Amino acid sequence: MSRTKPEPVQVIKKRRDGALRALVDGVPYIKFLGIEFERRGDELTAILPFSDKLIGNPLIPALHGGVTASFLEVTTIISLSWAYLWEDLESGALEVDKMDDEHMPRLPKTIDFTVDYLRTGLPRDAYARATINRSGRRYASVHVEAWQDNRTKLFAQATGHFLMPQRRD
Repeated sequence: MSRTKPEPVQVIKKRRDGALRALVDGVPYIKFLGIEFERRGDELTAILPFSDKLIGNPLIPALHGGVTASFLEVTTIISLSWAYLWEDLESGALEVDKMDDEHMPRLPKTIDFTVDYLRTGLPRDAYARATINRSGRRYASVHVEAWQDNRTKLFAQATGHFLMPQRRD
């Protein structure tokens, strides 16, 4: 009885990073805002590097509320898509080389998204992480939290419900 040799960790890491990059690069608005994603296994943390163009009120100065809401929604959608891709990626059913517009998964569609602005978003980098409460074949419920300097001091949070895309055959 012989076992197949496991893939080297570098190959697995390269495949996962390539899939995430293809997913993020497929949404031009992410690049416009400058949002980046840091991956640790299947967990994603979104990073919104500070830029003067993100300021809504220069007198305070504070991050624009629309930027904050967009950051939270983008974090949620990419996190849902990443969870959606994870099984296919790990089973080898998804080839990263073929992740073009035709083979990319469709993104979840927002049903509703409620943002709670808890404090002023300061002119510095922001971070967000989404928690998927429920994800089925057709529907997902997600909670997302955003912070800046201290993970326990959130400046915004949101809850959203999403229509999940049909799997392509």
